[in-house]
Amino acid sequence: MATVFDALWEDRDVRFDISPQQMKTRPGEVLIDCLDSIEDTKGNNGDRGKLLVTNLRIIWHSLSLPRVNLSVGYNCVINITTRTANSKLRGQTEALYILTKCNNTRFEFIFTNVVPGSPRLFTSVIAVQRAYETSKMYRDLKLRGALIQNKQLRLLPQEQVYDKINGVWNLSSDQGNLGTFFITNVRIVWHANMNDSFNVSIPYLQIRSIKIRDSKFGLALVIESSQQSGGYVLGFKIDPLEKLQDAVKEINSLHRVYSASPIFGVDYEMEEKPQPLEELTVEQAQDDVEIEPDEQTDAFVVSQQDREPVFSEELGLAIEKLKDGFTLQGLWEVVG
Repeated sequence: MATVFDALWEDRDVRFDISPQQMKTRPGEVLIDCLDSIEDTKGNNGDRGKLLVTNLRIIWHSLSLPRVNLSVGYNCVINITTRTANSKLRGQTEALYILTKCNNTRFEFIFTNVVPGSPRLFTSVIAVQRAYETSKMYRDLKLRGALIQNKQLRLLPQEQVYDKINGVWNLSSDQGNLGTFFITNVRIVWHANMNDSFNVSIPYLQIRSIKIRDSKFGLALVIESSQQSGGYVLGFKIDPLEKLQDAVKEINSLHRVYSASPIFGVDYEMEEKPQPLEELTVEQAQDDVEIEPDEQTDAFVVSQQDREPVFSEELGLAIEKLKDGFTLQGLWEVVG
């Protein structure tokens, strides 16, 4: 059985000029924010593009040539900062610097918001990256973590316990350790009854296979983890045999459900979701006015010239002295 993690590359890879299929969100991947008018200042300076922020990665593509694009997984990110950059579209302006490392190669990306005065480029990417970093228990195999409190599993925000099995032996040592199994919708957790800190958390994302195998302790539940998580082979003894078979059946069923719709644990929602462009666009009203040619249209030029003020009895105020051949009545007709 291949793990979901084996096929998952979106959050742990940096790729350039990916296909339209790879730009689509995979099962469990959620689009959190979409920013128009973003420039890839380092790689495509002067090229206006769109930035997509998901729970696994950020995607940028050129608006004029969508095949010019990049995908940056959050697991590759080393550091995110804001600094001044030189943009062809904005000049000297504050930009988002993202330093990454993938397959022992470092990449630096600089993104600039072409629209001035909008901080969303910074707030969205930084906040989602932080949410990714603080939710690793959903995705990483963990040994000896702070998993148990008062003999109960400390649940993750989107986690539900489906079964709790007492009397489960961990076969990692010669004599074995007696403990308890928690089977949830995102992982399997075992802890020793005598020492809560002796435990293991195995996300379904990292499970390569779940089988019943023979061991020196008899038939046992054997869980093999992905190579990325260390390639662990963990054995657990559950008696009687019927109970062992039921546990394996339940874990395999939950693993299949998870594989179809993974829960990656990156929970973040925009406080103010951007309005669609159509709602922000106001159709300009046209004035119902027809301008007819008139011999006196050049009368407007009269007010452009410096003339000494004179008192107009007709208006009761001071006005510029009119040029010979022009009257107030004629000027009003032009304005009307």
